[in-house]
Amino acid sequence: MARVKRGTTARKRRKNVLSHTKGFKWGRKSKYRLAKDALIHAWQYAYRDRKAKKRTLRRQWELQVNAASRAAGVSYSRFIAGLKSQNIELDRKMLAKLANDKPELFLQVLSKTKKG
Repeated sequence: MARVKRGTTARKRRKNVLSHTKGFKWGRKSKYRLAKDALIHAWQYAYRDRKAKKRTLRRQWELQVNAASRAAGVSYSRFIAGLKSQNIELDRKMLAKLANDKPELFLQVLSKTKKG
């Protein structure tokens, strides 16, 4: 059986790891052991924060809708309850966009919820 030399494979793997660490500081961009450890952490943070991003955006939309509805004299919880009772299916992202970009349209939606 022929002997298998592994240098090419190892070099390719190390080059791949180092190519992912461009822009890292200090030895973490050029030393394989440090780069590998830094990449493991970076990918864990990236995975975690992709989930957290969705939470923070929803919280931001809720704040914007709350501010706009309170300016019209209705609390956020009563506004959302009114939407549900009138079967108006607008999500918080769209409501926040309406509140910021088209306040007159947002007030129309809000007036429909007051009726219910």
